[in-house]
Amino acid sequence: MKYDRVYNFSAGPATMPVEVLEEIRDEMLNYKGSGMCVMEMSHRSKVFQQIIDEAEADLRTLMGIPDNYKVLFIQGGATLEFAMIPMNLCKNGVFDYIVTGNWSKKAATEAKKYGKVNVIASSEDKNYSYIPDCSDLPIDDDADYVYICENETIHGTTYPVLPNTKGKILVSDQSSMFLSKPCNVSDYGLIYGGVQKNVGPAGLAIVIIREDLIREDIDPKIPVYLRFDTHANNGSMYNTPNCWAIYVCGKVFKYLLKNGGLEAMAKRNEDKAKVMYDFLDSSKMFKGTVVKKDRSLMNIPFVTGDKDKDAAVVAATKAAGFDNLKGHKSVGGLRASIYNAMPKEGVEALVEFLKKYEAENA
Repeated sequence: MKYDRVYNFSAGPATMPVEVLEEIRDEMLNYKGSGMCVMEMSHRSKVFQQIIDEAEADLRTLMGIPDNYKVLFIQGGATLEFAMIPMNLCKNGVFDYIVTGNWSKKAATEAKKYGKVNVIASSEDKNYSYIPDCSDLPIDDDADYVYICENETIHGTTYPVLPNTKGKILVSDQSSMFLSKPCNVSDYGLIYGGVQKNVGPAGLAIVIIREDLIREDIDPKIPVYLRFDTHANNGSMYNTPNCWAIYVCGKVFKYLLKNGGLEAMAKRNEDKAKVMYDFLDSSKMFKGTVVKKDRSLMNIPFVTGDKDKDAAVVAATKAAGFDNLKGHKSVGGLRASIYNAMPKEGVEALVEFLKKYEAENA
């Protein structure tokens, strides 16, 4: 069936695989003979327990998650984790942050409420257009963890190699790159991501945390819902979870497994990004804003160099069926987010439109 759909380049909530959306549509009124929609069923039912169990099992298979890591489905999105992480991982009250954009900066600001934050590297001097050298960082001896936002959604940077944490726990916000390529989970103490960018609907964060980091001897004033042990000890169902988002994420996990897993996604994402970056590197009107070695495969910011021209291009792309290309309000310009579900044809069509626009407006 053909649908009247735009190419949606939104940074999140973002485009999803049509095949998954069709499956959801077909199960909307009666999920597998239950006589009800997943949105209507009890989270304590056997039917939903199977949904969440399968979702976790499929995610473990996709990422090769070791047995000594817990998978937690937590409401509140990635922003809630800015607070939960220092609350739960605090031992010495010292946290080392690498600030490479808007989201790592916000996370560092939040962590200051719970301890001493050291910004051990930053790219703010050049408007977060690169990833700083992280091979020999001034790691604090008392640091409870080292924190990164591995892919900055707004500024379009990603780490070509992980930082040398000198034995300290690495915590990574992977929200806008989650499941876009293979990941060696053992390199991290904790990985988390808001699912609304590359996996499912908004309102849920997935946290993958090494079991020894889930402690009960933390500040008793921490609200029960904001404790990792609460979620780990209750199978992510201490309270009513975001059942719908978990269900949809489970569908996406199965879709990814069926389509070659994360190795196949990485190849597809590299091919799509190359189409866009090759155009930007050859264009006289448009240019990318990130140094080549640190370019994201997921979020591609670019500019004309003139705010009015940028706005005109955004309007023209929207009229032509390419939606959500306006850059984040904090940086302006344009941004194409090309997550797993964006087909290569969509990127190629956008590039052809931009080439034509450039020729007509040079």
